[in-house]
Amino acid sequence: VTDCCFEMFYFNIGVLGHVDSGKTTLSRCLSTTASTAAFDKNPQSQERGITLDLGFSCFEVDAPPALQSEASRVQITLVDCPGHASLIRTIIAGAHIIDAMMLVVDVTKGIQTQTAECLVIGEILCNHLLVVLNKVDLLPADKSKAMIDKMTKRLRIALQSTKFANAKIIAIAAKPGGGEEMSNIASNPVGITELISALQEILYVPKRQKSGPFVFSVDHCFGIRGQGTVMTGTVLQGSIAINDALEIPLLGITKKVKSMQMFRKPVEKAVQGDRLGVCVTQFDPKLLERGIACTPGLIKNAVALLVCVEKIPYYKQSIETKAKFHMSIGNETVMSKVTFFGTTDSPQLDGCIDLGKEYKYQDELIDVKKQITDNCNSYKPTQQFALVQLERCVPVLPSSFVIGSKLDMDVHTNMCRLAFKGTTLEIYTAKDYAESQLPTLKIYKNKSKEGVVERMLNESEVIVKNLLKKDTNLQLFVGLKVKLSTGETGTIDSHFGSSGKLKVRVAAGLSKATIERMLAQAAGKKKGKNSAAAAADSMQNLSLDKKPTESITVKLDFKKYVFANDKKMVQ
Repeated sequence: VTDCCFEMFYFNIGVLGHVDSGKTTLSRCLSTTASTAAFDKNPQSQERGITLDLGFSCFEVDAPPALQSEASRVQITLVDCPGHASLIRTIIAGAHIIDAMMLVVDVTKGIQTQTAECLVIGEILCNHLLVVLNKVDLLPADKSKAMIDKMTKRLRIALQSTKFANAKIIAIAAKPGGGEEMSNIASNPVGITELISALQEILYVPKRQKSGPFVFSVDHCFGIRGQGTVMTGTVLQGSIAINDALEIPLLGITKKVKSMQMFRKPVEKAVQGDRLGVCVTQFDPKLLERGIACTPGLIKNAVALLVCVEKIPYYKQSIETKAKFHMSIGNETVMSKVTFFGTTDSPQLDGCIDLGKEYKYQDELIDVKKQITDNCNSYKPTQQFALVQLERCVPVLPSSFVIGSKLDMDVHTNMCRLAFKGTTLEIYTAKDYAESQLPTLKIYKNKSKEGVVERMLNESEVIVKNLLKKDTNLQLFVGLKVKLSTGETGTIDSHFGSSGKLKVRVAAGLSKATIERMLAQAAGKKKGKNSAAAAADSMQNLSLDKKPTESITVKLDFKKYVFANDKKMVQ
């Protein structure tokens, strides 16, 4: 111990998996100390026998030889995440505060829907995984080894395409014989010693940010008579000490820290990664069940976000602009409307969005990796973004990680509901952000309109019809350039009459061929008035290649900025 940098470090392991795979039983089996939010204390959870909220407990192990120079002991906090399909949002909240993941799989059932979703979340937010095959006691004794080997091979195939291809797989029985009473843990669980050894192998000293502003993820809140209100949770960044000020942004309340405990042991200070209970006074615990507490003034309540996003490849449906998704940000999950846009410029890596650049509006989020093999689409964004408009205010930390999901999909479908992931670049807090801030964001749509030259006024002016609708505000288009199908470039000059026709000026003048064609067209119209039959005969005699009286079209290409206040068109 005297040679260590410190005697103990703290390590958080998320215990995830499908409902009823035995996560809570395994956590109970491993743990020696439970926090206030451990082991399915939710009444509904106890009644149904499934975890409905994050549970926390801990145990200590010797540090592996490779880490002995850092510490002699490791306190492992187990974050027991729910596996029930409708509670995937709680898993996402838990994944933000774990250093490694333990994926529990029922050996009799294999990978199920929530198992796969937990694996997706783990791949996004975590780099270390241990797979636990639970309930091996339910396998026939004479076929147990063969069935475990078969399931292990199936899991290896499933993991092959992920970052966890080499993850260790351990077979156990956390509670041999089962039983209805959850507290009746069997005295002889199978494989736990091997499991603890495997856990020690994936341990590392997490990088903890002790300096900087304090951020605390609160997962449970309760009152103690004569003491005050206790908020339990995990320190996400920074440090805190007794008498420090603590703000709850969602409520706009600031309190002073009266006392602190870590798994029932009083402490004077806590740092990033620590599991902590913070006691404050004169605060009603009913006001907060889960949320964020932080250094005063650090976090603002967001009404909208700009996010750098990437499609999750396991999500098979289209992700369309203007669609609504559940956005998971820290401990919060809120319904939101999304607008996607992108750029083909070099990716920005500084965590900011360049408001001096233009960005292309996208009808949907593009799977860039899949598009590499698809040469049909000429637009290949190097970086994609989303404007996320939240349906309610949410406290958001700068550079927060977010996940967009379709949690309202049928829970019985065997489909991934996690659609995209991203990092916040800009946080909007003003209610009038759409008018006061969004116009600085240059997101454009490419637009195109086509009309027909009705007749020529003179050698540099033509009358165009059907280019714009009659009630269109022409002032938005005056000065824009148009292209004639004969090759000339013109400029929209003014209205002509009251039927929606326009005057287009060709500064360089119409070519001789174009003038002759328009004169022939005008002559054809006059002749047609005198004799429809004669006009028909004349058309029959025309060469199919030349068609001199074919209508001349006019094309207008322009950009329209989606959030511009003046709605003016630009080229």
